[in-house]
Amino acid sequence: MTAEDTYKTISARAEGLYTEKRSKFIAIALPVRTVEEVKARLEELQKQYYDARHVCYAYMLGPGRKDFRANDNGEPSGTAGKPILGQINSNGLTDVLVVVVRYFGGIKLGTSGLIVAYRTAAAEALAAATVEERTVDGELTVLFEYPFMNDVMRIVKEEAPDIVSQGYDTDCRMTLRIRLSRLPRLRERLEKVETLRVAEDGDGAHPDATTNY
Repeated sequence: MTAEDTYKTISARAEGLYTEKRSKFIAIALPVRTVEEVKARLEELQKQYYDARHVCYAYMLGPGRKDFRANDNGEPSGTAGKPILGQINSNGLTDVLVVVVRYFGGIKLGTSGLIVAYRTAAAEALAAATVEERTVDGELTVLFEYPFMNDVMRIVKEEAPDIVSQGYDTDCRMTLRIRLSRLPRLRERLEKVETLRVAEDGDGAHPDATTNY
């Protein structure tokens, strides 16, 4: 696999624990896909750990790893969310949310102590997670007359894209999904079939990357 169309994420929830001077830091790593899902998971954990002093977190989304956020939730600026995000980055992960819940033990840890605690707790959770490598996929839609069905299906069989949808009315319509690096070859082969029209992402525009969960 090439770096351009693959990314790493975690497959399931994982947890870690770190204690320091009677403060307990419970870390939860979760696979997520959207900001809405992040919000929902945070709400669930905030209800579950309603009696905790702080519920801090960081997340990274998307194959391009461009959508991210870190939150200190009342801890001194930069001592919680940023170290958690740093662990996500150091592991090269995306589509992941890491939450660290702190139960205060009565002894202040100081700025450096907090950074170490949140970083270590996050690292423990991610170390316990199962990491998966996934591909970034693109879609295209082909429109063709029924007599060319065999030609189209031969290419589909050889290139092995996923068939997202298909319909047969006056003309035939088929939407295909394939790994992004293999999309140009599939498109080129389909365009050589006589009378066949190819529309990327259904409208002729270059498709946004979609992921194959």
